[in-house]
Amino acid sequence: MARRFVDLSVALKAGIASDPPPLRPHIDYMGHNDGAKEFEQMAGIPVDKQLEGKGCASETCRITTHSGTHLDAPWHYHPTMNDGQRAWTIDEVPLEWCYGRGVKLDFRDKPDGYVCTAADVEAELARIGHRLEPFDIVLVNTAAGARYGQDDYVSRGCGMGREATLYLTERGVKVTGIDGWSWDAPFVHAARRIKETGDYSLFWEGHKAGATRAYCHIEKLSNLEALPATGFTVSCFPVKVERASAGWCRAVAIFED
Repeated sequence: MARRFVDLSVALKAGIASDPPPLRPHIDYMGHNDGAKEFEQMAGIPVDKQLEGKGCASETCRITTHSGTHLDAPWHYHPTMNDGQRAWTIDEVPLEWCYGRGVKLDFRDKPDGYVCTAADVEAELARIGHRLEPFDIVLVNTAAGARYGQDDYVSRGCGMGREATLYLTERGVKVTGIDGWSWDAPFVHAARRIKETGDYSLFWEGHKAGATRAYCHIEKLSNLEALPATGFTVSCFPVKVERASAGWCRAVAIFED
């Protein structure tokens, strides 16, 4: 049986609107000529003694653990999880959470800033004919995915509210994901609702659901429109950064053809 892989990760790229301006990644590229000079300084090998006078290429990145496609740990959301337990950092997240049966919820028709509810999740699961099982990895396809890197990306797409998040975690889901900048609705829309209602609990409500029941989510996924609703496995192991709130991951959908 052949395997087919679909890359669900964005490229870590400088100079595009992948995040609010203060959080955008910066990458400095060092070419082979510079690498040859570096080898000469580090190892004492003259440039003209290296193959064709070329050394190593390398990059220096100035990024956060939330740059590019990444997996957020419970520690990112709140200092506690499961109603009082110290929240796990990314190096403490169980690896078995990060490999499992994939499910895609298609919410591309929801308007920007819409907060998805438990009823929305239940209706979409009924539409695709799927019953959630523990450790399913649930991916949410929004209108933001097609706008990655564009000036409006951070404000595009719907988000997942507290009750939608708890609906998933109550059924044993440990990892979710979204193609937007945030699991929650974009900040600009949340701020407007808070101003209208005076209810500050609406801010980051999907994230803060992790204080009640521990879970992780992937942000800045891509290519979700290429996936069917079910029939694939998701791999999303995070880079092990000590005591960190997140880790970069290469999220991949795997099909057994």
